[in-house]
Amino acid sequence: MANLRSLKGLVGIVTGGASGLGRATVERLIRQGASAVILDLPSSDGNNVAKSLGEKCAFAPTDVTSEADVNNALELARSKFGGVNVVVNCAGIAVAIKTYNKNKQKPHSLEDFQKVINVNIAGTFNVIRLSTGEMLKNEPDKDGHKGVIVNTASIAAFDGQVGQAAYSASKGGIVGMTLPIARDLAPLGIRVVTIAPGTLVLMHLIYFSFIMRLYNVLMSLF
Repeated sequence: MANLRSLKGLVGIVTGGASGLGRATVERLIRQGASAVILDLPSSDGNNVAKSLGEKCAFAPTDVTSEADVNNALELARSKFGGVNVVVNCAGIAVAIKTYNKNKQKPHSLEDFQKVINVNIAGTFNVIRLSTGEMLKNEPDKDGHKGVIVNTASIAAFDGQVGQAAYSASKGGIVGMTLPIARDLAPLGIRVVTIAPGTLVLMHLIYFSFIMRLYNVLMSLF
């Protein structure tokens, strides 16, 4: 791994921090000297993960689409660690559904499509807009920065595969809103960037891969 400078004294909040890329981010922040708050669903393993990482980590049960939940998480970061310097948006969901299922003569569920868009795009934006006010309370560093926001898109934003209409649209939306948000917040001393990882061994992607492989096998038989 890269040898990053010490992050001692900084505080990060990580959505989806109970597993996968989010958990790895939390672990790395703490390893580099920062404190971290895990924002994840109440049903997640967030509480156990936070306990395993010690006193520099806390868990805030959070639905990223809920204003109240996100504000409660920010309050926890403020009361326990003194504020927020870093926001990493990793929370996201995916479905494996074709636009139209010819055999079943059934279109993609609009409800499923809207849910993915709501969690992945609106949820990400909700965390961005609410955490901005908290970071503006920080004293600027020597470069004039008060905080940084890192969003997670995906290679699917640029090269979506069969059954990824909803997921690709949601990740493309994150890419699309990054530049205008960065331009909004740059004068305030907050940097905004988005990463677009390739394939990761995450549970929802394993599920997606399994479903699509099963679908292809079944289609070859009938």
